[in-house]
Amino acid sequence: MARQPQLYLDNNATTPLRPDAVSAMQLAMGPPSNPSSVHGYGRAARMIVEEARAEIAMLAGCRGADLVFTSGGTEANNLALSMFDTIITSAVEHDSVMQAAPDAKRISVDSEGRVDLAALGEMLDSLDDAARPRTLVSVMTANNETGVIQPVEEIVALAKSAGVAVHSDMVQALGKQHLDFAGSGLDFASLSAHKIGGPAGVGALLVRPGRAMTSLLRGGGQEQGRRSGTENVIGIAGFGGAAKAAFGDIAHYWAMAAWRDGLEARLASQRDDAKLFGAGADRLANTSCLAIGEHSSETLVMALDLAGVAVSAG
Repeated sequence: MARQPQLYLDNNATTPLRPDAVSAMQLAMGPPSNPSSVHGYGRAARMIVEEARAEIAMLAGCRGADLVFTSGGTEANNLALSMFDTIITSAVEHDSVMQAAPDAKRISVDSEGRVDLAALGEMLDSLDDAARPRTLVSVMTANNETGVIQPVEEIVALAKSAGVAVHSDMVQALGKQHLDFAGSGLDFASLSAHKIGGPAGVGALLVRPGRAMTSLLRGGGQEQGRRSGTENVIGIAGFGGAAKAAFGDIAHYWAMAAWRDGLEARLASQRDDAKLFGAGADRLANTSCLAIGEHSSETLVMALDLAGVAVSAG
């Protein structure tokens, strides 16, 4: 059996299951569970789904009715982007956005990884009036590698003034800072369970009230016709359990900033060749991205793994 790392620091890739998520999933296991069925088993499954929806909505700052369950953040991103002909996104998005819109217009970023708002403004100004209703700006709330937090409020203001819809991949921000989707002005936002201590394979797309959307999947019309396919009741239960627990942990994440800053200061004092990325920008408190001299990221990841520390390469 392979030796397991003793220190797990790869939570932006995936998190350990929270005990609350495990308990919720265990309670959902066993009985037949199709939430579309009208008999007692179906109604019980529907109750599990709706209770979880309410917990996740509370964490994301929206109504339960605004939340569409998906198979994860990747599907949520693809679902949002699929409804538009023109996509404007940043140069530092997750692959699920980059690959979903290979022909997208890319907004440049500054040396810290923040979106160039002036460049975005120029792109929006250049749009034909006829193209604006079919254009989407998609910029992540926080970067999964550097933790840099994007100026979403300013991005929304620019897009709205141009009559353009806005989507944000909020996967990394969920549970790590207070979110207010309802008051954000965003039209769509993507979430994922396994970044907050829930199971992999379940996520959600948040949709602003009154915003029409078309399902990528054709079928039974689940999720109010917005995402067909029988809901993953067990996974959704785990997502809800994790969201309920995460709601009380946000202050703990911000307390991590002192640990992060201490780690970075110690590295900088001991290694002249240590380079930090995004240190001059607002960042998620749990995230540090760095390079050491000419060492490749693969070499550093392997060396740390052998030392009992699990990290990811950017």
